[in-house]
Amino acid sequence: MHLRPNIRAMDLGPAAMVAERSLKVIESAPVGRRYHRLLLEAPDLSARSRPGQFFHLLCRDGAGNGPYLRRPMSIWRCGAGEPLGFLFHVKGKGTAALARLRAGEALSVVGPLGQGFALDPAWRRILILARGVGLATLAPLTGAAAAMGIAADAVLSARDPADLMAEEFAGVSGASVTAVFDADGSSEVARVEALLRARFAAARPDAVFTCGSNRLFLLLQRLSAEFGIPGQVALEQQMGCGLGMCFCCVRQIRDASGAVVNLRVCAEGPVFDLQAALAW
Repeated sequence: MHLRPNIRAMDLGPAAMVAERSLKVIESAPVGRRYHRLLLEAPDLSARSRPGQFFHLLCRDGAGNGPYLRRPMSIWRCGAGEPLGFLFHVKGKGTAALARLRAGEALSVVGPLGQGFALDPAWRRILILARGVGLATLAPLTGAAAAMGIAADAVLSARDPADLMAEEFAGVSGASVTAVFDADGSSEVARVEALLRARFAAARPDAVFTCGSNRLFLLLQRLSAEFGIPGQVALEQQMGCGLGMCFCCVRQIRDASGAVVNLRVCAEGPVFDLQAALAW
């Protein structure tokens, strides 16, 4: 297997030195039927974290129970003066252990890790397409865009209204949210495509972003190419070390010449150019 040299790995600058830290839990609370949120006291880490990056969390509850391996978790909340936040689907032993944490207990984290989203100050409007817990990865992008005077238009896809988490997504960013659901068929790819085409015709975005669904990623990739709109995607992938050493998370990505190369999601990603990424 050919592995491309680590050209951009961990190129986050001196302010983003990666280290293991034990952080105090400020809040631990369920969200809807299947999700959970954690807010951690980490002003320095939160300030230097970027939307699209992630942390490697040690999934142990306050009693020390939980699996050995850490779990990669996208940043849900970050920024100067903000707690460091994570929003996740509780579905296995690791996330169940995280959900058992309570305010005042400690959580071991490693990060911030990976390459985050990039915003151009010249942009005036972006469009975000998210599915399920993928909205947690894209949520901090709305606040970062608002701080730069960039309007965010979001289309959020979920099974039904109980799983939407629109408030958790937009926060106080002022992002416009349109919901589509499996329950009423509005999340079908053909209907989402019609919705996006109408949006592009009414107010063409300067860039598009997505995470959380392979079928929606492929749709947005196709439409962004057709309309000539740049885009970025945050890829989801199982990881071992989260630091680029174990090569567990290698995915095929197109380079600038169009050749397919093998890159690590944890180091060269998780955020990639929308046209460079391949379906998973």
